[in-house]
Amino acid sequence: MRRLLMLILGAVWVAPLPGSTLQQLSLTDMIQKSTTIVNGVVQPGWSPALRGSMVYTHYQLSVSAAYKGVPQAVIDVAVPGGAINGIQQAFAGAPALVSGQNYVLFLWTSKSGLTQVIGLSQGLFNITTNAQGQTIVSRGAATEQMVNSAGQPVTDSNLQMTLAQLKSKIQGVLSGGSAQ
Repeated sequence: MRRLLMLILGAVWVAPLPGSTLQQLSLTDMIQKSTTIVNGVVQPGWSPALRGSMVYTHYQLSVSAAYKGVPQAVIDVAVPGGAINGIQQAFAGAPALVSGQNYVLFLWTSKSGLTQVIGLSQGLFNITTNAQGQTIVSRGAATEQMVNSAGQPVTDSNLQMTLAQLKSKIQGVLSGGSAQ
């Protein structure tokens, strides 16, 4: 009997644990809930740090434009996950920032001063230029489990628009305009 109990406990311990679930945020939600929305380039290098029991990887972002919040030349962005002192953590949905890449980031700063991308990967938009020379912002659909505000499972979708359309949407929401 004891052996059976040990086998069951061992199986439970090595069984895969369920991943995290994200709450889906609309573009309007991200605009309203962000403390800062910026266009910037990720600088070379990063640094992991422990904050309590959590590992965060810190990136320096050179800001070229601020669409919401107080303009700053450089912002420290913390992304959950990384490796430090033999501790390695990974978080489903955490955005991957690439050195030298230009992004629009929807950021949220906590009372303790930690600035993160809102909604994890939902708040990180790549910037590219299309064949017509227009600046395009886009993000792929999140692949992690996602629920709406009522807790119902939903499927995320890609978002893509011109930077001019995004700036117009941000201005509209901040001035009390349309919700969608």
